[in-house]
Amino acid sequence: MIKQLPLGNNGPLTGRLGYGAMVLEGYYGASDDSTAVQALAKAIELGMLIDSADAYGAGHNESLAGQAIKAASSKPLVATKFGIVFDEGITGTELPTGWGFSLNINGTPEYAEKALDASLTRLGVDAVDLWYAHYPDPSVPVEETVGAMSKAVERGKVKYLGLSNVTEDDVRRAHAVHPISAVQYEYSLWRREAETELLPTLRELGIALVGWSPLGGGLLTGTVRSLDEGDFRHNNPRYSGDNLKLNRERFSPLIDIADSLHISPAQLALAWILHQGEDIFPIPGSRKPERLEENAAAVDVVLDQSVLDEISRIAAPGTAVGATLV
Repeated sequence: MIKQLPLGNNGPLTGRLGYGAMVLEGYYGASDDSTAVQALAKAIELGMLIDSADAYGAGHNESLAGQAIKAASSKPLVATKFGIVFDEGITGTELPTGWGFSLNINGTPEYAEKALDASLTRLGVDAVDLWYAHYPDPSVPVEETVGAMSKAVERGKVKYLGLSNVTEDDVRRAHAVHPISAVQYEYSLWRREAETELLPTLRELGIALVGWSPLGGGLLTGTVRSLDEGDFRHNNPRYSGDNLKLNRERFSPLIDIADSLHISPAQLALAWILHQGEDIFPIPGSRKPERLEENAAAVDVVLDQSVLDEISRIAAPGTAVGATLV
């Protein structure tokens, strides 16, 4: 089992690396249910936080997690999210993403309660360990959404609260209503905006940063040269047109550093994140159990200051070409 640390000042113990289960829904390539459950089982065995969302596969992802949880010999820490509406019969607020599509967001108390009950059923658990609002609803004050979420804690349906894809102002306002244990935000060597204002705010308040897409959607593994038809990353401006080639070239020196250290580029990228602080928990995803073991080994990689400085120089903020998801 990988090293366990507390998730923020008031959160539970969890593995230094989590598991982003979105990858199991075919967004980055085909995945069958049997292989998906095997990957989840490996993540649980390794002591990783299981990160899901009701919108991943319109509930299918939570059902997969539920299968793995039921079969596991030890109970994992499970996180899920609500707020992205995937039922055409439910209204919400349109949120443009900058990736060529919009999301339908509903952060009302009524929807929160309905979404939570459905998540509990699919996961097959009595309480969600960590429950996130997936995106803030532009039409609903964050205080109102978190107020409803806090009532779920009072009822014993949720243990800890989190926010995802928020600003530092959102965090302060939410934390004043109920303690927030973790904030999920994209963080990697090719997206470092969190370092400017969000991360300092989280550290001031004692909240953990859970970094999604810590491998840049796969680019930082050094293996992505082209995308199959239907790959979700076609929506990502950093992969479109000439940007994939340009970004591969800009980040390719990291591969040489990894080779010199006899580790994989993915391990290097994850180890760099882990060295940024024990309050940062990356959640890479993989469809293959062996890749989960490779990722987990990054927890034991030690990078000296000269290597960290060189990595930061190569992947300085602004190095990547292309816009980011809102």
